[in-house]
Amino acid sequence: MTSEMSGSARELEAEGGQVRASTLELFFDLVFVFTITQLTHAFTHHPGWAELGHVALMFALIWWMYSGYVFLTNEVAPNSSSRRTFLLLGMFGFFVIAIAIPSAFGGSGLAFGLGYLLVNTVHSVMFATSGGQGASSAMWRLAPLNGLSALLVLAGGITHGGLRTVLWMVAVVIQVVSPYLIRTEGFAVRPSHFCERHGLVVIIALGESVIAIGANLTGMDLTVGLVATAGLGLTLGYVLWWAYFGFDDERGEHALHELPGPARIRPAVYAYGYSLFVLILGIILTAAGISMTIAHGNEPASTAAALALSGGVAVFFVGQALFRLALRIPRAWLRLVGAVAVLATTPLGIAWMAWGQLVLLVFVAYGFVIADDVLRLRSGERSAYIPTVDAVGFRMHRGNGR
Repeated sequence: MTSEMSGSARELEAEGGQVRASTLELFFDLVFVFTITQLTHAFTHHPGWAELGHVALMFALIWWMYSGYVFLTNEVAPNSSSRRTFLLLGMFGFFVIAIAIPSAFGGSGLAFGLGYLLVNTVHSVMFATSGGQGASSAMWRLAPLNGLSALLVLAGGITHGGLRTVLWMVAVVIQVVSPYLIRTEGFAVRPSHFCERHGLVVIIALGESVIAIGANLTGMDLTVGLVATAGLGLTLGYVLWWAYFGFDDERGEHALHELPGPARIRPAVYAYGYSLFVLILGIILTAAGISMTIAHGNEPASTAAALALSGGVAVFFVGQALFRLALRIPRAWLRLVGAVAVLATTPLGIAWMAWGQLVLLVFVAYGFVIADDVLRLRSGERSAYIPTVDAVGFRMHRGNGR
């Protein structure tokens, strides 16, 4: 770290913000693991377009507030007993929401709404009272819209049927357009902490694909074919991990660092709010597809399972393309082409075998990721996972000199 970066870090810490994720935030994220698991299971148990809409709607509500908590801890470090207590209250609210997910459109709608109201209230109170002067002012402008969306979610939880869906959709619309309805100056984005926290939640979501594999192998005879299919599922999870963390995770942080402070807010919301919603929704669908096919690899996949598997990866690639567009990272178009290509593998699972679709999906998805990496390397880009040419040459030189 350069002295300039160290000085910047000290300045940010003096302002009350954070430059790296704290262990309490990681503890907070454990609840989000449960949330992702519940959303995946909700779709797995009732696969279909209606349930997909329900999962996407619930995740949109939950993701907006989770991302809001990233903004919160980016500004307000949990370095006092009162702040930690408030975060634990927010954590409890997320836990209530997660418990309510399986029947949120049935008998648990009120619990979902009450949990959401608690999460929203804690977020607004902490930001308005503990943030810096600029952030507090900005939060007082945003709080009425956040409060309105929370009340709509609560009202939806009290109602039944289609009205609940309509009220929750209106709440999502308010959240999505709120950055355009208020002045965002005053909010600060500290890229090192902000990007790290969002990267950690992508890891958490990818972990659900591993859970899906293990959970569906419980009690089954571990044949060679079953173990091989499980290995393919794990490889697909690795492909998605590499697609984001091979280059884009670092490039996203660098892109935000290069922007002056006030100019970071909108790109941060576009990339890590809107785009990561799509990307993580893709991971949820992929995990559901793996869950529905892993134990039946030698059989044709159902239409829902095949679409969830390939469609999930396609949605992931679309989210990554939007992420690149928001931060002006090159070759967003290549991810869109990759999305079309992986979606085209769906008929193989329906017409032949689920494991055949999984094999082709891994090869097609990884092929596009590798092709993109090659183009990056040829243009001179490097990442923490790929050493520079100079470093490689230095090691080879030392090895030849022994």
